[in-house]
Amino acid sequence: MALGKYSRVDNRRQNSSYCSTVTITVFVGLCLVGVWMMTSSSVVPGQSVDAPAQENKNEVKQQVPDSNEINPKQPEDSPGDLPGDATQGDSSTPEEKPEEKPNEIPEEKPDEKPEEKPEEKPEEKPEEKQEEQPEEKPEEKPEEKSNEDTKSEDGSTTETQNGGTNAEDGDTKINNGETNTKDGGTKPDDGESNAAGQGDSEENSTEKKPGTDETETKLVENTGEGEDGETGNDKIDEKVDQKDSKEADKSSDGQTNNQSSGELLPSGAQSELLNETTTQSGSWSTQAAESKNEKETQKSSNQQGGYNWKLCNVTAGPDYIPCLDNWQKIRSLHSTKHYEHRERHCPEEPPTCLVPLPEGYKRPIEWPTSREKIWYHNVPHTKLAQIKGHQNWVKVTGEFLTFPGGGTQFKHGALHYIDFINESVPDIAWGKQTRVILDVGCGVASFGGYLFDRDVLTMSFAPKDEHEAQVQFALERGIPAISAVMGTKRLPYPGRVFDAVHCARCRVPWHIEGGKLLLELNRVLRPGGFFVWSATPVYQKLAEDAEIWQAMTKLTKAMCWELVSINKDTINGVGVATYRKPTSNDCYEQRSKQEPPLCEASDDPNAAWNVPLQACMHKVPVDSLERGSQWPEQWPARLGKTPYWMLSSQVGVYGKPAPEDFTADYEHWKRVVSNSYLNGIGINWSSVRNAMDMRSVYGGFAAALKELNVWVMNVITVDSPDTLPIIYERGLFGIYHDWCESFSTYPRSYDLLHADHLFSKVKKRCSMVAVFAEVDRILRPEGKLIVRDNVETMNELENMARSMQWEVRMTYSKDKEGLLCVQKSMWRPRESETLTYAIA
Repeated sequence: MALGKYSRVDNRRQNSSYCSTVTITVFVGLCLVGVWMMTSSSVVPGQSVDAPAQENKNEVKQQVPDSNEINPKQPEDSPGDLPGDATQGDSSTPEEKPEEKPNEIPEEKPDEKPEEKPEEKPEEKPEEKQEEQPEEKPEEKPEEKSNEDTKSEDGSTTETQNGGTNAEDGDTKINNGETNTKDGGTKPDDGESNAAGQGDSEENSTEKKPGTDETETKLVENTGEGEDGETGNDKIDEKVDQKDSKEADKSSDGQTNNQSSGELLPSGAQSELLNETTTQSGSWSTQAAESKNEKETQKSSNQQGGYNWKLCNVTAGPDYIPCLDNWQKIRSLHSTKHYEHRERHCPEEPPTCLVPLPEGYKRPIEWPTSREKIWYHNVPHTKLAQIKGHQNWVKVTGEFLTFPGGGTQFKHGALHYIDFINESVPDIAWGKQTRVILDVGCGVASFGGYLFDRDVLTMSFAPKDEHEAQVQFALERGIPAISAVMGTKRLPYPGRVFDAVHCARCRVPWHIEGGKLLLELNRVLRPGGFFVWSATPVYQKLAEDAEIWQAMTKLTKAMCWELVSINKDTINGVGVATYRKPTSNDCYEQRSKQEPPLCEASDDPNAAWNVPLQACMHKVPVDSLERGSQWPEQWPARLGKTPYWMLSSQVGVYGKPAPEDFTADYEHWKRVVSNSYLNGIGINWSSVRNAMDMRSVYGGFAAALKELNVWVMNVITVDSPDTLPIIYERGLFGIYHDWCESFSTYPRSYDLLHADHLFSKVKKRCSMVAVFAEVDRILRPEGKLIVRDNVETMNELENMARSMQWEVRMTYSKDKEGLLCVQKSMWRPRESETLTYAIA
C-alpha cells in the first residue's frame, strides 16, 4: 500500500512530535473561538446561535437593540397598525428562572456553548424553537409598547387575555384602525419565524399563507354600534381571514406578517453568519405546515361531506316552488272550486335538494333596462307571449323577452293608464297620499313596474296558473310580486294597511258567496283607501257584464263603499270604477239589513297566517290613538315619522318605550347601511334590485336603502312580534311567513337576502339545512346573503355556503356576534333526488 510507510514503528518519534504540535494548535484555536464568541454575544444581541435546548436548559434573553441598530428596511405595517398580540409575544414563559427579572439580560458564558457551530442551527427541531420563542419578546420597540395596553411580561392587556384579542371568535376585529386577528395575527410555528429570520423580504411578509382562504374586502365600522360589531369610524381596507381558526393564523411557512417590531437586520461581518444559521422556507414549505394543511383540508372536506347536496328531480324543474307544486296533496283535494289547487300545500318535510338552473342562464339584466327586456333563457317560456302578445304583455325578440309596458286594460302603455286614474280621482295623489298599493291578478306586473315612476310601491300577486310564469316574468324584470291566489284563506297581510287596491281584469268573482273575496280586500284596505276596478262590467253592456255590475253595485253599497268615479279611457277603450272605503261606522249601523254582517269583536283583522276567509266586515277604528283612525303622513315624510299609535306606555321590541325603540332602530340601520353595507362589504349595489329582509322588525333596513333603486320585501316571521303594520305605516311593504316552509316565489327571485338573527331562531324549530336550501332556491346566482347572528350559527352557515361552493366575501365577529357575507355561485350538484310528491 502506498500509505504503509507512515505506519512503520521506527517513525514513532516523528509522529509524537507532530501530535504535540496539532494539540497546541487546536488549544489555541479553541481559546480564540471562546474569545470570539464572548465578543460576538455582546455585539449582536438579536442573533440566536445558541445550542439546542436539550443541551442547554439555561434560556437566554435577547437584548433590546438601540434604535440605530434597527435596519431601516421594515415591513409596511406601522406600529399603530399591528395587532396587540403581534407586539406582545407569547404570554407563557415556562422555562424562565424565577430569579430573573423582566429587564435582565443574562450574559452568555463561553463555556456554555464551547462547541457551537453555525452548521448546527438548521438541525433544531420545531419544539426546541418554540421553547425559545418567549425570548423574542424583549425585541419589541419601546414605542410599540406604548401603543398597546400591556401590563406586564405575562402578555396580558386590558383588552386581551393570554395574548388573545377581543375578537373571541377568531375572525377580524376593527378597533380605531387596527385589525386584530386571533392569537396575535400570526405566531411563529415549527421554527419558522420572520422575527428570527432577520433577512426576510417584504414580499414574504405580504404573501398569502397556504391553507388559508382570504378575500380582499373593505369593512367600514361605526362607533356606537357595539352590539352589531361596528366599533370604529374609519374606513379600513383589510384582508379578512375566512378560515376562522387559530391554525390559519399560526401558519408555519416562515411568515409572521404582523411581527415587524421584532425584525432586525445585522450589519458587517455578522450578516454572513446570520445568513448561514437562520433558515427560511424559501420555495419549500415545512413538513409541519404540509401536514397541518392536509389535516385542515381533510377536516374541511369532512365538513362539506356532511352536506350531501342533490338536484331536485321534480316536474316543475327549474321553476319549482315546493309549497305550490305539491302534486301529491293537490291530487287529494276534494274540490278546486275556490282555487284550492293554487293555494299553498307544503310538504311535511321541506326539501333539502337544490333547484337546477335553466339551460343557458345568464346574470339578469340590471334595472331599469330589465323593465323593458330580460334574457329569454332565464325564463324560457313563450306561451304567454303567444296568448297575450297582442295586448303588449310580452314578446319574443331574439334572445330577449321584451315588455312593451302594456296590459289587458292598458294596451298603449301603463303610464298613460296610471295618470288617467289620477286624473279621474285626484285624491289618489300617486306618490304622496297613496304610497303602498295591492295589485290583484297582476299579470307581468307592468302596472306596478311603472308606478315606480310615480313613487308608488306595489305589492303584486297572481296565481301560478295557465298564465305561464307571469310572476316569474315580473320578478326577473325587477318588479315586486309573489305567487298567491284569493281562494279559501286570508292574504298574508295585516288588516288596514294598503292605501289602495287595484284590479284590472283580474278575473276574480268578487260578487259571489256573499262577497267573501271582496270582503277580504276590505280587510286589508285602509279606511279611506280606494279600490280601483278596471273590468268589462264597468264599461260593457253584454248580459253577463251587466249582471255582474248589478251584483257589484248591490254588494259595494251594502259594504258602505262610496262609488267615487266611473270614467272611460278613450285611448285604451276601457272604463275604470273607483270606490272608497268609509272612515266611520255610521253607515254600518244605519243599514236596514246587516248583510254582509260585521265580524265578531273577537275576530282579529291582523290575523292572516293560514286563517280561513269569512264573509264579514270589521268595524272601522274610531279612537284617535287606534291604528287606522288617521291617514299616515304624506310620502316621504311618513318613512321616518313614528306612527301616531305607537305610545310611550308601550314597550318596543328592544325593550325601550315604543317611540324610542322605533327611532333607535331607524338610526341604527342608517348607520349600518351607510357605514358598512354600502361601502364596506364589497357589494355592487347597481346590480341589486330585488332585496329581502328575511327577519325585519320595524323596516329599518329597507328604510335606510330609500335612495337606491332597490325594493325590499320585509318578512315578519310568524313567531316574531307583529310589527308588519308599522312597516306599512311608514310607506314600505312586507309579508308574513314561516321559514320552516318555502316562500311563495319562483327560484332565482332575489339579488340580495338580509337575515338579522334569523337562523339562530329558526333552527330551534326546523332544519337549518332545509332553510339554507330555500335560501339557495330564491337567491339568484351571484346574489348576496348577509347574515348577522351569533358566531356558532354564522360558522354553521359558512360551512354550508362553502359546501355549495359559494364565495365567502367576508366574516367578522366580536363578543360572540358575527357578520357574514357570502355570494352564491353557479354550481349545481350532479346527483339528483326525486321528490315523489312533486311529480305531476
